[in-house]
Amino acid sequence: MSGAPANQDPALLRRLLRAKDRMDAASHEEWPVGSLAQVSGVSEAHFARSFKQAFGIPPHRYLLTRRIERAMALLRESDLSITEIAFATGWASLGTFGRTFRDIAGDSPSAIRTRGRATVHEFGRVPVCIVSAAHRPDLTTAVSEKRRQAMDGTNGPEQQEIP
Repeated sequence: MSGAPANQDPALLRRLLRAKDRMDAASHEEWPVGSLAQVSGVSEAHFARSFKQAFGIPPHRYLLTRRIERAMALLRESDLSITEIAFATGWASLGTFGRTFRDIAGDSPSAIRTRGRATVHEFGRVPVCIVSAAHRPDLTTAVSEKRRQAMDGTNGPEQQEIP
């Protein structure tokens, strides 16, 4: 995530951080932009624009990232079923969870669980914060954009040929 631009008001940044902290603390809950804007004390449009400017991604993508991070941790560290993990991390549909998880993480939840359990002993001496950062999903591109790129056979604008 990018640093805060120099032209953003420090008071606004504190209010945006308050909303971000709420999402972090309860990522399993629904966080419509209206609620987050109310926490920040600004309009919905101003909140969405300011959040993206301050943190580099829109609020909804940030929330999806947090949910997938939590799901990945639960897959590695718990014996809960994938369905239980999906509902515990805030997904209303197992199908949506699986599709979004695969789009973001690049693999199915069961494959991540299997791989995570196989490599859990390899990371014994590495600090947990470093392991978590290495496993953090990268959600800088919208899921629908990733699907379109996969169908087109490109990885983004940098691979498209210029005539």
